Amino acid sequence: MTAQDPAVPDRLHVRLLGIGVGPANLSLASLLHGSPGIAHLFLDRKAAFDWHDGQNIPGATLQVSPLKDLVTLAAPTNPYSFFSYLHEHGRLYHFVNARFDAVPRQEFRNYLEWASRRNPNVVFGEEVRAVEFDGVFVVRTDRRTLTADNVAIAVGSRPKVPPFAENMPPEGQFHVSDFVRRAGGLAGRRVCVVGGGQSGAEAFLDLISRPRGELPRQVTWVSKRRNYFPIDDSPFTNEFFMPSHSAYFAGLDRPARERFNTEQVLASDGVTEQTLRDVYQRTYVRRFVEDMKELTVFRPDREVTAVTGGAAEGWRLRLAHLSDPSAVEWIDADVVVWATGWRPSPTPFLAPIEHRLRREGDEYLIDEHFAIRWDGPADRRLFIQNAARAQRGLADPNLSLMAWRSMRILDRLRGTRSEDQLPSFIDWAPPRACDRGDAS
Repeated sequence: MTAQDPAVPDRLHVRLLGIGVGPANLSLASLLHGSPGIAHLFLDRKAAFDWHDGQNIPGATLQVSPLKDLVTLAAPTNPYSFFSYLHEHGRLYHFVNARFDAVPRQEFRNYLEWASRRNPNVVFGEEVRAVEFDGVFVVRTDRRTLTADNVAIAVGSRPKVPPFAENMPPEGQFHVSDFVRRAGGLAGRRVCVVGGGQSGAEAFLDLISRPRGELPRQVTWVSKRRNYFPIDDSPFTNEFFMPSHSAYFAGLDRPARERFNTEQVLASDGVTEQTLRDVYQRTYVRRFVEDMKELTVFRPDREVTAVTGGAAEGWRLRLAHLSDPSAVEWIDADVVVWATGWRPSPTPFLAPIEHRLRREGDEYLIDEHFAIRWDGPADRRLFIQNAARAQRGLADPNLSLMAWRSMRILDRLRGTRSEDQLPSFIDWAPPRACDRGDAS
C-alpha cells in the first residue's frame, strides 16, 4: 500500500489512525514509520500534499531553523530528516555551500512533500466523514470503514477574515492564502493589503517589486500594530519554544496564559528583519530613485472596521485609528488582500462523539500527551495537534516543537518516556518551598 496506490483494504484495524497530513501528522507518521507493533495509517482528503501552496511567493523564506523539521529534534538519526532529504537528492554539499541565512520556504515545502511520498502509510484522496466509538474508534471515510485503537487529528487551519468580510463577494478581494493564484494582472490597480504579519509583508513586497509594466498604481499596507514590527528571534525569546516552557505554560492558570500569548505575539508572528529591510529599500528606490511617490502607502495603528462597494466600482475600507479613536480614515482600493491570519479548521467528523469530549473555551481540553480529555476508556485516545495554542502557548502551531510533540504522542502509545533535552537556562517557575529550604 503506498500513498499513490488506491487499492487499499476495505476493512482494516490499526493501532493509530491519523486524520490530516500536514506537517504535524506527517511528523508523527515519520517517527512511527518502522516502529514495530504499532500499525498505523494516515489519511488526507486532499488529492496530494500541499503546504500553504497558495502563498508560496517566490523569495519567501522559512522563519525557523531547518533543524526544526519533522523528526530531528526528537530523533536525529531518523531517515525522514531535512538533511536526509538533501542527501537523497545529492545536494547536501550545495546546501552547505549556499550558506542560507534562511531556508527558501519552497525548499522546505518540497522536503515535506518528499516525506509524504516516501511513507507507505500516508494516503491522500480519502476523506474522513465520521468518527464513532464502539469499544474502538470506528472511522467512516468516503471509501470504507476502518477501526482504530487511537486517533490523531491534525486538520490544520483555515483562513481568517473579519466577520464583516466573510460574506462579501469574492471578486476583487481574497485571503493571502490564495495570493499566488489571484494576485496576477494587477497592473495600474489600487491594492490594499490588510495585516501586519509575515504574510502581509511578503504580499506587499511582491506587489511593489514587480516590473514597471506589471506594477499596481498604488499599494497600501494596513496593520493594527503600532508599527511594522520584526519577529523576536533572539536567543532568550526562543526559550519559549522549548519543551520545558511548554510544560510550564500548561500549568499556568487561564488568564495568565491568555496574557502571555497576547504580550509575546511577536515571538512567533512578527516579520523577519530581512523582509522588512527589503520592503524599506524597495520603497526607497521606488519613491526617491524612480520618482514613484504614490506607489506605497503605510497605515499602521489602524483597524479595518467596515468595507463597502464592490468589484466593479471598487472597495472603500473604513479605518479606525487605534491611538486616536476620534479619527476615521477611508481607503479606496480595487483589490483587497486579507493577510489576517488563520483559525483552527473545524472537525465535523467528531460530531458522533462530540458530547463525550471536554472543552476549554474554543479548544478541546488536552492532557500532557496532547490527548483530548473525554469520558472513554483510558487506553483509547484522541490526540489532537496544532489546536491548543491557548493551553500550550505560541509554540503549539509553530514548527519548533512539532517533533517533540509527536514523540510525546508516540511515548503514550508505547508506554515509554523519551528523555527530553536539557531544560531551559531560565527558571520559569518559582521554587517550591522545599527547594528554598523553608521550614514547614
